[in-house]
Amino acid sequence: MEPMTLQQQLVMWGCLLAAMLVCRCAPMFLLKGRELPERLTRALNLIPPAAFAALVANDLLTPGMFDAGLWPATAPLVAAAVCVVVARLTRSLAWCAVVGVAVYALLTYLPVG
Repeated sequence: MEPMTLQQQLVMWGCLLAAMLVCRCAPMFLLKGRELPERLTRALNLIPPAAFAALVANDLLTPGMFDAGLWPATAPLVAAAVCVVVARLTRSLAWCAVVGVAVYALLTYLPVG
């Protein structure tokens, strides 16, 4: 396969830039000064937590997670459960991160077996 020419690269980058501008900037300009319906606002507020949950679930639940044994697979799940409790109590991303890392570190150093 031969490398792309400069003209092909410029066309590709131009298309990427146009798509990015349309998807990211056009809604801001089109909706500026408009009030969105309450239902739509509530629905849009669910996007960041759903995206974050999808990223976390992808790392926590893997097909071969129990191959190394029960404890190495459940330690991240226990840390995530503690993190959920902290999130519900404090509603602070910083505290969730600190407590989640601390609990996971503590659980990995516990002598199990």
